[in-house]
Amino acid sequence: MTQPLVPRQPDGPPDRQPGTAAARSSPHSSEATRMLCAGTYLDDVFRDAVIDELYVHEERFAAPALGHDAARVLAHALRARRIELGWACAILFLWIVAFPLTGGLIGSFVAPFLLLALARRIRGGADHPPAYRVVPALLLRWYARALGAVAGILVLTLAFGGVVWNVLSTGDEVLDGSFGQGPGLFDLIGVFLGQSGSFGSGGALAAWICLAVPLLVAWAVAVQRGQFARALTQELSRERFADLRADPAEHAEGARFRRLRDRIRTEQHSPVVMYDADDPFCGAGEPYEPWSLSVELRPRKSLDGDAPAPLDNGAVLRRVVPLVEALRAPAPHGSPQARASVRDRLRELEIDEVVFLPVDGLPDRAAAPYGPQGFEPHRAAAVEEGGEARRHFLRIRVGGWDEEIVTTVFVRVHTQGGMLMLEVAPHVLRPVRRLYRHADRIAHRYRHNNHFGRAVWALGRVPRSAGRAFGTVGRALGHVWRVTVGGHAGALPEGPLVSVRELGSDDTASLFQEMDVSRYLKSIQDRVANGVVLALREAGYETAEFEQKIVHVAEGATFIENSKGNVVLGSRNTVTHSTTPSNDTTGGDRG
Repeated sequence: MTQPLVPRQPDGPPDRQPGTAAARSSPHSSEATRMLCAGTYLDDVFRDAVIDELYVHEERFAAPALGHDAARVLAHALRARRIELGWACAILFLWIVAFPLTGGLIGSFVAPFLLLALARRIRGGADHPPAYRVVPALLLRWYARALGAVAGILVLTLAFGGVVWNVLSTGDEVLDGSFGQGPGLFDLIGVFLGQSGSFGSGGALAAWICLAVPLLVAWAVAVQRGQFARALTQELSRERFADLRADPAEHAEGARFRRLRDRIRTEQHSPVVMYDADDPFCGAGEPYEPWSLSVELRPRKSLDGDAPAPLDNGAVLRRVVPLVEALRAPAPHGSPQARASVRDRLRELEIDEVVFLPVDGLPDRAAAPYGPQGFEPHRAAAVEEGGEARRHFLRIRVGGWDEEIVTTVFVRVHTQGGMLMLEVAPHVLRPVRRLYRHADRIAHRYRHNNHFGRAVWALGRVPRSAGRAFGTVGRALGHVWRVTVGGHAGALPEGPLVSVRELGSDDTASLFQEMDVSRYLKSIQDRVANGVVLALREAGYETAEFEQKIVHVAEGATFIENSKGNVVLGSRNTVTHSTTPSNDTTGGDRG
């Protein structure tokens, strides 16, 4: 059994000495976890995707969680759905009961509400939609508002005993007497709205119920929003979120959730990564210019004629690890206090060994080889075997901006047939979505708004309340149906399809964040390359060819070798060509 490449990481709070990792929060209390939990209250699409991946499809392994806790996000997703589902049922009940109680009068508002929903669909969800969407949506919205205003006037007329209606009807009769016989103007409006034009004595009560239902719906919408706002400002506040045991979402779910929660927490931080062949790096983010190169292992000429020492994969990686770990140490400063005050995120660099295993062939999810006793045999065998399905990587991770920007570099070395192959696969997790990052502001603004502002906000959500409530109930029933009849509990295990962190990530990052990502990657990749050079040199092999190639490949160029020389494709590269076979085949500097 081979010696582990990475020494055991220090337990407990780090001592902030050079060469050790700096203090960081646990994944379950990180800022990224907190914002993803907040996102489950603000974004029902994200919430449903989390529940579907981690709760419905229990045959799927959890993706590696880099800097966050997916189990806690699932807990809040289930809690948010439970709260929203309760209010959705109440809102649907109000709308359904209103139809028989009002004799269908509540249907006067159906057409305006449907037109408003259609206008929102036409406009789309973009912040700045094109004019061909904005103009039709604007016209349709104002038409729906005018139609709703007419319906409201008619209902108000009936509610106040028909006095105003009689006056308007009298005026209508005068108009009819002047312009001929036929149905009155307001009779036509009543017919258009589904009424007969002649309301009975019980019509006043129906009208009052018709007016009360939208107000009750607005009250329900406001209370639900208030519950969400309290969750964001209380248990998800920065002060209280660190206390996992005090989180009500962790204790409010049933036995199925507790079983899945324990599995997720075992899988998401394990050095064994069970993967799907279509997306082996699921959970690490977007690939960021991965590269690889190969060099011939040529013995270095020496005066004494000594043969080079054997060089295996583990020997190369053991030379890389100390150089990468040294990135944690601050540069020399004028005093120990100044050195200790350095807050560069490289001080929190994490490096470990991971083994990627395919899920094919496992009888069930519980059979995965988690734990030290299961991982160590795979690690010892995978370092040197160079297999296709089982792969060993060094995983180097830097979590910047409170785990909003996670930079991960996977490094693999393979020696075969007198060749050395170096594979470097950088991945970057972008910041959490802007909506989730602003959850504190949204909740604070709502809770500190005046009563009139809250009332206007809630009334503005009444037209879409029935549709949203119906969608919420439908999606919840769909989840229950798939859990009940989908057969996921006894299905063969699958690799993760999506990652909670990737679902909640933005597509872009700020310029500061991109600059940090570039700095982390260049620092790590330079140390990896230097470690390989040192390993080659100490074993007695030539390093000139590797050093020449690494200048171009690590900077993002494409290196093509042929029998007549070398070609480097990339921006601002200078290439020298030599037709004489030698180690000096290529030179180039990045301008």
